[in-house]
Amino acid sequence: MDMDSVFSGSSLQSLAKLLRDAPEEDDDDYDDVPSCSVGAMTPGSVGPVKKETTSAFQVKSENKKTIWNIEEVPEGSEFDDTWDAREKPEYEISFKQHVGTEDVFFGMTGKDPSTACCEDIVIKIKLPETKYSDITLDIQDKVLDLRTPKKKLLLHLPYPVNSKEGRARFLSEEEILEVTLRVSRKFDFINFSDG
Repeated sequence: MDMDSVFSGSSLQSLAKLLRDAPEEDDDDYDDVPSCSVGAMTPGSVGPVKKETTSAFQVKSENKKTIWNIEEVPEGSEFDDTWDAREKPEYEISFKQHVGTEDVFFGMTGKDPSTACCEDIVIKIKLPETKYSDITLDIQDKVLDLRTPKKKLLLHLPYPVNSKEGRARFLSEEEILEVTLRVSRKFDFINFSDG
């Protein structure tokens, strides 16, 4: 078989004609025009014409009026109110570790000073000119929401916490609210086991 006959101009035009959609009328007008079909041919033009399918958005929730699922909404976004003009109070986050002499002197439990080995998060919030009865505090697994008549704080916590196991105390002399939250990590039972 001769290679010139395989790649001749007429054989390439015949191949392009086969690959193109055949029109209703078999019109051979384009055979007379010396044109290169490379510009018109794309990988998408090979094969039968694909019809565009429009898929309607499927609502997975039972309530058809909802815009998104609960899983799609980040935790704490329901508290985020950008139009609230209340001032954000000053706060300080520190981490607390429970250590004994075996940790300090001998390093037997494998704890180090990093936040990964801390058991508690302590948040100190300065609330000047605020009474204890004016404070509203809501704690979820990853969010702390504090509201007073003059101040508002929405704080996304660095670690998930156990929202049921926490303490808060208001130091009225210093006008500071001190919130202590237990960090909740998946493998704490392995990392901090007593054995």
